[in-house]
Amino acid sequence: MQCTKCDREAVTHAAYAGTHLCETHFLRSVEKRVRSRIREDGLLPDEATPESPTTWVLGLSGGKDSVVLGAILQDTFAEDPRVELRALTIHEGIEGYRDESVEAAERFTEEFDVPLELVAYEDEHGVRMDDVAEDDPENMAPCAYCGVFRRDVLERYADELGADLLLTGHNLDDEAQTALMNVLEGDVAQIAKHFEASLGPMEDRAEQDAFVPRAKPLRDVPESEVALYAHLRDLPAQIAECPHASEAYRGEIKELLHGLEDNHPGTRHSILSGYEELAKLAANAREDVSEDLGECDRCGSSTARDVCRTCSLLSSMELA
Repeated sequence: MQCTKCDREAVTHAAYAGTHLCETHFLRSVEKRVRSRIREDGLLPDEATPESPTTWVLGLSGGKDSVVLGAILQDTFAEDPRVELRALTIHEGIEGYRDESVEAAERFTEEFDVPLELVAYEDEHGVRMDDVAEDDPENMAPCAYCGVFRRDVLERYADELGADLLLTGHNLDDEAQTALMNVLEGDVAQIAKHFEASLGPMEDRAEQDAFVPRAKPLRDVPESEVALYAHLRDLPAQIAECPHASEAYRGEIKELLHGLEDNHPGTRHSILSGYEELAKLAANAREDVSEDLGECDRCGSSTARDVCRTCSLLSSMELA
């Protein structure tokens, strides 16, 4: 099939856009969407200067999403003295899978000259995800534990690294899945928090003093296109899926969305677009949650509970 924009052979068909793209135009298309999202979300503050740069910490798993985002960020800002990019990698303690992805993260940061900080659940919390998946004292999917622990470590270390912004490699599929899960669960509070944390205007996110603001510049790009981009550029990324992921509710939602997208191209974009509008309404309709935040009795982190979710889960494992 011929590229829609030139006479070269197409490497992909974007059914939601009705286009066929060759390698060159495909790579440009992905990069354009990421850079447009950075501009639209106002991620580079006006006050950032060579003398006072903004520090961006990238949550770098070593998987395709974070590696692709890191490559585009470094291609764009490596020579821009207003931006200092650092990488934060977390080893969850998943035998084989995470060891390989950490190696990929290390290869990436060496190749793209990005400083790397490596942190392990075992060092921080005294647990490994393989052990959590085996014991499961709360009778939850492993991803439920891992999500809580990962957020905790990302937030604490991003703060320690002096981050003005924490960037993650969530793609379009990830965000559409989260949107659908929150809606199906009727979790209005979580929908509002999602908007306030990583979807709303940057100036509003920056006002949340309790946490480092988050951003997801890859959220307009489908997962399959992220994988193709990594392949075409021969980036040092791990493509394999976490061995515990199939046990999660998200896995069911992922399969549902795949079917909908195949039958109705553009479904993921529509879900995310409508969800962002809904989340904005939910966020505007409730009071600022930062006023309700206190400190965890055990670790001192910001939380609306007496004991934060991380400490609560760790406590349940101690009692099991």
